[in-house]
Amino acid sequence: MKIAIVGGALQGMESVYLAKRAGYETFVIDKRNTAPAFSLADEHSILDPVKQPNDAMDIFKRCDAVLPACEDLKLLTKLDKMLKHTDIPLLFDLNSYTISSSKSVSNSIMERIGVPIPKKWQDCGYPVIVKPSSQSGSVGVTVAYNEDDVARGVENILKMGDEPVIQEFVSGKGVSMEVIGNGREFRSFATTEIILSENYDCKRVKCSPDILTREKEEEFKTISEKLAESIDLKALMDVEAIDTAKGLRVLEIDARIPSQTPAAVLAATHVNILEEWVSPTKKAALNNASSYEHFVVRYGKMITCGEKEFALVNNPKLVKGLFGSDEMITDYEEGANIWRCTMINSAASEEALEKKRAKCFETIMSECGLLSFDDGSPEMM
Repeated sequence: MKIAIVGGALQGMESVYLAKRAGYETFVIDKRNTAPAFSLADEHSILDPVKQPNDAMDIFKRCDAVLPACEDLKLLTKLDKMLKHTDIPLLFDLNSYTISSSKSVSNSIMERIGVPIPKKWQDCGYPVIVKPSSQSGSVGVTVAYNEDDVARGVENILKMGDEPVIQEFVSGKGVSMEVIGNGREFRSFATTEIILSENYDCKRVKCSPDILTREKEEEFKTISEKLAESIDLKALMDVEAIDTAKGLRVLEIDARIPSQTPAAVLAATHVNILEEWVSPTKKAALNNASSYEHFVVRYGKMITCGEKEFALVNNPKLVKGLFGSDEMITDYEEGANIWRCTMINSAASEEALEKKRAKCFETIMSECGLLSFDDGSPEMM
């Protein structure tokens, strides 16, 4: 099996990692010559399928499937058009993606089918979250404590050319779940916990059977599969929610390959979501615990960081056993003053996992002669 992966940034790295673990060959395409997924892939090419469709199609014809790992609507639309009348599978659903890429549209669907979501402003008090409708991650997201804050957040989003969505700030544990659909059947996977950096970017993903209670886990699965059915999902989607004191509140859906959670699911359960998508095995899941986390080392200091900082990694490699970890995706070189890393670990329990992580950090600090470790968190959770 050989997969063409279009996009070599965070989602591209995730796609290559999952493909390698499934035993697939990978061919990454990106218009930037600095795309970090290039150094992880078996083959790569610097090209833009929008401007060079014939060159891209020549590559696609040599592959068994094409997986978009990007969020460029123009490019995604072009890929859909290019492959629609061929026998090359496109691992993507443009219709579902178009729905999920608008928080306004997807929130309307969730309200209609009875999915619990945060209250709209001004049906709630402060603080509130002001976020753009069509951006992903933490791009353009601000916390507002008063009307002036709301006005500033809205003004910034309008300058981005986007539509603001304003909702109550719900506090609690951030969780995510992946769903695969073919338009008729929908399958969800293990819950992951999303842990944020100071700027509300994801710095760590955990996966274990203890993230939610059994009742909430079943509720989350039901919600996720119901949402997949409501948008007629024919691809992969992730559902993000907050486990609040008053119950689950769904924040958003994204019908594209995520950039972090599938690797954490694989490490904990040994179920490869990409493999189950391409050729379902219905493999039984293990109930282990895993951690997938980013950090940057900069001039003697180790700092946990979000995925946007990690995306600056330069020619990363997948290294097993480095500093006692299970695996690292990193540009570490001995003696380097600046390097970035995603560290992946798993263990039979959360307690054993935390001991393993602590030992890894201790080894890194000692062997690299680091002076401090900064593990920042947002002001509000």
